[in-house]
Amino acid sequence: MPAPLAIDAEDVRSAARLIAGKAVRTPLLEFAPLNDRVGRRVLVKFEGAQHTGSFKFRGAYNRLARIAPEDRAAGVVAWSSGNHAQGVAAAARLLGIGATIVMPADAPAIKLANTRALGAEIILYDRLTESREAIATAMAAERGATLVPSYDDPHIIAGQGTIGLEILEQAAEAGAMLTQLLVNCGGGGLVSGIATVVTDMAPGIAIHSVEPATFDDTARSLASGRREQVAEGATSICDALLSPSPGTLTFPINLALLDRGLSVTDDQVKAAMRFAFAAMKLVIEPGGAVSLAAILHGLAPATAGDSAIVVSGANVDPSLYAAILGEAEG
Repeated sequence: MPAPLAIDAEDVRSAARLIAGKAVRTPLLEFAPLNDRVGRRVLVKFEGAQHTGSFKFRGAYNRLARIAPEDRAAGVVAWSSGNHAQGVAAAARLLGIGATIVMPADAPAIKLANTRALGAEIILYDRLTESREAIATAMAAERGATLVPSYDDPHIIAGQGTIGLEILEQAAEAGAMLTQLLVNCGGGGLVSGIATVVTDMAPGIAIHSVEPATFDDTARSLASGRREQVAEGATSICDALLSPSPGTLTFPINLALLDRGLSVTDDQVKAAMRFAFAAMKLVIEPGGAVSLAAILHGLAPATAGDSAIVVSGANVDPSLYAAILGEAEG
């Protein structure tokens, strides 16, 4: 018999109750230029409006709020390129818990600055030669702190899944008939959480993960049925989505619940960011724009009903953003 999945829909509903009043119920937006470009109704779940500018606060708060009071004094340790770092730091500050974050030395300056501003201690590492997981795990063991993974944790996954609940509620309020949902994917925590509750409540919706083309390990893993690895030395501007392989907890969920994975090039991501700025008046970071890029470039399968996409974050480095906006379309 296959092992049970890490979470179920009731875990997501429990997370929604716990984070209510703490996390923002982010808007589900609609834009005529996007509908016209795609040729059908597209609803945009904008997590750039969440605390710290990305969806990560949801899972972080759900995880940290469940730490036993007697264990909080030792603090928490996490690893992140920036969005999980900020989510953990913000949740820790609200709960009065000390936070240490292991972050890559080449993380966007805005993410480093914002994490420090939230009161977290930052430990820098070289993502090409060092293991962030090894550094964080050793540090947590030494301090007796609680380790807070960026995606491979049941409470993190369930917290991210609350986005799915909101999408279903808001789509119904908007009179939409959703048949397709595109969700950005790094390690798989966001899409696995969303898929868990959406397939339980609305099983007719096809759910697709979307990744950078050079980090399409989930798409390849869904096709092969086993956890695939990213090629050594792979790079992408989508710094929030650079996980080397699907999570051990997230992949079984995604294998069971997702339709095929999609992937987009960095040039398609840049074009999506420019479209969002010009036509939607939204600032989107590269990793937050992959689902928008997929639907703009016709990579999502045709569907008779309405589509929804998740824009997962807005924390783009100003200099990089200015350069992308200044590039001419190819």
